[in-house]
Amino acid sequence: MVRWKSIRRKALAVHRRWRELRMIGKGLLSTRHPILAHVIPIRRCNLSCKYCNEYDDFSKPVPTEEIFRRIDRLASFGTTIITISGGEPLLHPELDDIIRRIRSHGMIAGMITNGYLLTAERIGRLNRAGLEHLQISIDNLTPDEVSKKSLKVLDKKLQLLAEHADFHVNINSVVGGGIRDPEDALVVAHRAVDLGFTSTVGIIHDGWGQMRPLSAVEQRIYRTIKALGKRSYARINQFQENIAHGRPNKWRCRSGSRYLYICENGLVHYCSQQRGDPGVPLETYSAEDRRREYYTKKPCAPSCTVSCVQQVAMIDFWRGPQTQETSPRQAEPLVQILDRGTWTVDRAP
Repeated sequence: MVRWKSIRRKALAVHRRWRELRMIGKGLLSTRHPILAHVIPIRRCNLSCKYCNEYDDFSKPVPTEEIFRRIDRLASFGTTIITISGGEPLLHPELDDIIRRIRSHGMIAGMITNGYLLTAERIGRLNRAGLEHLQISIDNLTPDEVSKKSLKVLDKKLQLLAEHADFHVNINSVVGGGIRDPEDALVVAHRAVDLGFTSTVGIIHDGWGQMRPLSAVEQRIYRTIKALGKRSYARINQFQENIAHGRPNKWRCRSGSRYLYICENGLVHYCSQQRGDPGVPLETYSAEDRRREYYTKKPCAPSCTVSCVQQVAMIDFWRGPQTQETSPRQAEPLVQILDRGTWTVDRAP
């Protein structure tokens, strides 16, 4: 039985890797589709970490049929990955059906969770629903006034994942503002690798998603963690070098185009830290909107710490300079679709 489980997991891992490579290839061939969309099925969370601005303690789950319509709409754009986030997505009573809906369109299904609600039975349901990637961020070894996402509380959940999960698990440890003991991140990272998971390290941003330089001790720990463990697309994070030193990044943010953040109200935003722009309903968000945002400079980009947005942008770093600086609500289209399937500015930059 153990041998069969190992064979099945290896086969699933090979299939995931093939799908990830296909995603990258599709992104390199065409700029017309979103690569990653974050969908929020519930804003409520069972925790209240002080550094987080992405939750409340009262919101009801978004009706499942409405989430289905949003997933179908994203599929019509050619989106390749949908990651379910929150709030705490495991609080949504029909989460498994949401995952199945994503997979029914051939899209990669991921989830970000705090892990508190995981049980062996719940993990089995996620397996059967077709979840492919799960990430948990662990902030410290023991709970404190800033964060309850501690290794002490979550270690049994990690053991359950190691035993039962057929999907890829990434454990993200954090350094930066609000973390009392940066050495905790190193312990978390080693534990993740010991359990067979991938390990990444994040740099905690301020309430606006902006960077804060790391201390010498934090930089040492950050570099040690980066050298640990297995490779995965989540470890495409070279941009963090500048963040660690408090230096601005020179990059082209493709949020609103290649990356979409869909809030619980069904509005498209640049990211979780810049809710309000462009603030257009997904049901009316068009190819013209996506083309415009592909070329729109985001003023927050040089000091951004939102890893998923930067990872997506790396696929297009080499093409398409961003020349559109007008407010997205007033912008006139500057781009056109070529027959070969890529976008370009229809006048010289």
